[in-house]
Amino acid sequence: MDRQANAAALRILLAGNPNSGKTSVFNWLAGAHQHVANYPGVTVEKKTATFVRAGRTIELMDLPGTYSLLAASPEEAIARDEILSGNAAVVVQVLDATNLERNLHLTAQLTEMGVPVTYALNMSDEAAAHGLTFDLELMSGLLGGPVIATNGNTGEGTDELLAAALRVAAGNPPCSGRVFYGTDLESAIAVVAERFEGDDAVSARRRAIALLDGLPDPHAPSGALEAAARETARLEKRGGRPLDVQIAETRYGFARGVAVEVARESSPHVRRASTLRLDDVLLHRVWGLPIFVALMWIVFNLVFALGEPPMRWIEASLEWLAGRIAVAWPAGAAPLLRSLLIDGAIGGVGGVVSFLPNILLLFLAIAFLEDTGYMARVAFLMDRIMHKMGLHGKSFIPMLIGLGCTVPAILATRMLESKRDRFTTILVTPFVSCGARLTIYALLIPAFFAPRWRGWVLWGIYLTGILAAIAAARLLRGTVFRGANAPFVMELPPYRWPTWRSVAIHMWDRAWMYLRKAGTVILAISIVLWALGTFPRKQEFSGEETRLAEALEYSAIGRIGKWIEPAIRPLGFDWRVGTALVGAFAAKEVFVAQMGIVFSLGGDEVEADSLRSALRRHYTPLQGLAMLLFCLLSAPCVATIAATKRETDSWGWALGMLLGMTGVAWITTFVVYQVGVWLAWGVG
Repeated sequence: MDRQANAAALRILLAGNPNSGKTSVFNWLAGAHQHVANYPGVTVEKKTATFVRAGRTIELMDLPGTYSLLAASPEEAIARDEILSGNAAVVVQVLDATNLERNLHLTAQLTEMGVPVTYALNMSDEAAAHGLTFDLELMSGLLGGPVIATNGNTGEGTDELLAAALRVAAGNPPCSGRVFYGTDLESAIAVVAERFEGDDAVSARRRAIALLDGLPDPHAPSGALEAAARETARLEKRGGRPLDVQIAETRYGFARGVAVEVARESSPHVRRASTLRLDDVLLHRVWGLPIFVALMWIVFNLVFALGEPPMRWIEASLEWLAGRIAVAWPAGAAPLLRSLLIDGAIGGVGGVVSFLPNILLLFLAIAFLEDTGYMARVAFLMDRIMHKMGLHGKSFIPMLIGLGCTVPAILATRMLESKRDRFTTILVTPFVSCGARLTIYALLIPAFFAPRWRGWVLWGIYLTGILAAIAAARLLRGTVFRGANAPFVMELPPYRWPTWRSVAIHMWDRAWMYLRKAGTVILAISIVLWALGTFPRKQEFSGEETRLAEALEYSAIGRIGKWIEPAIRPLGFDWRVGTALVGAFAAKEVFVAQMGIVFSLGGDEVEADSLRSALRRHYTPLQGLAMLLFCLLSAPCVATIAATKRETDSWGWALGMLLGMTGVAWITTFVVYQVGVWLAWGVG
């Protein structure tokens, strides 16, 4: 009988450990139907897809990766609650065939919870290359659900997997796998289960195990809670260790037993040999970090070298579009609307969009390195340095995520168990350059530095941000967050050659987010900034030569810039840069948009000359370096401040980050600029 006969869509949950290839399987099953949102009430990302297959409307949901239903993080809690809610027709667990025993711990929990499960034995081709094959029929019998071999790289087996899941959803075959916990624990489970009088045998057993394992059950009767407490105390006294540890040991025993039974190892010496050989080099105590630094240097050089031609094509297209509009516009007709379209929209948003190739290339490189398994090893490599500087080894993972966007990076600090580690990482992660800042670098670096230096400067800027984060962490852990560091334990996935499909999806997701932001948030802010740069309008001017410049200075944005200019003049900035920095607080990309608007309204026609050329005429290389440093170290965007307030539950920490980073940026930029002036570097 279909569990969701009355539902509009049959819900299938995709669950599994991190690094099991779950997302690749989801991409093949979902195809072009997937979309990304947040779970209601929380800022944890979820992927869903709705499509029709075999006459049924299917809602497929990709759950956050989890090792256990005993949630250690908000993401794992979401996965647990979705699985145990009873709203899904079937759960598809993706198993990593190259690390089967570890993955089967979650399987042990799923089978005893009475959840209908179908299993995707993913990466079985990879396991075969290591000399491992599996008896799928035997495995299916032991686990109580169909097991389908899949390949996340090619999509092989995904159609069969979906068909098997639909059969299980229809109640054929039922889930029958179960872990045997030994005489004493089984007796305790039976005692607690008896207190759930209105439940059937499967449900009562599930809820009893959950209580004994420490899972919350707000609807459990008081008799069950009291029985669970008595049995827990009895078993812990007899076993000499916590009951949840005893239960976990039994589950791992089940996982080990299943893995041994179903695996056929033909060449034991081949298994993981290539991974170990690569780790000998890439995790070397001496050469590991230099290799990582060299790889990043190559990435940053490629970002400029390969991104320059398409960036210029986009710029040329935008200049052509602005020119065509200017020529076609009737003389004297609606000049404000013409200015809004050319100077506000094209001059602002167009300047941001032109850097899309650089963004794509950086995210391509990051996605490639993540999918190969190398980025997990970078976190492992950085552990020694992070501990010396007061950060937890896992803190490097949010910092890596921060290369894309600081907001999800701050959310990723939930993986840190210690409040000290979590708060420290939240406060220092914004120093790491996000993708939005890359648009600023892509504007300023080519404007002020020769081609042979551009990769070096970009590499130096990113490295400076990481060093600033580490220095700030050291300061915080030595003062307000004193305490011992927690040990660092992290699973290193095997090396895999990433699929271009997976890399392309990651890259497209980031590109679409960037373009959507440019077409909504950046466009809206650009229009506001254009209006501030246009009104109020001065009727009389001292002369034709200064007409546009005087009009801009007379406008609201000019007055704001003039008002803050005394505070930023020691940094080498004028009022134009000041207005761009104000706009960048809303979104970092607005710095580029505002500079484009300012120079368009100020008479430097962007359709006749590039914004970078205008910057070169008005500022020196030293001032360009000062802008880079200030944009790197200054306060993050307003969304990051909001995320910090949410994760720390305190406006004090959020405002402290805002003021602290602004202070660090001002002092650092002041020192660098004034020393540069004293040395007469780049001031000509």
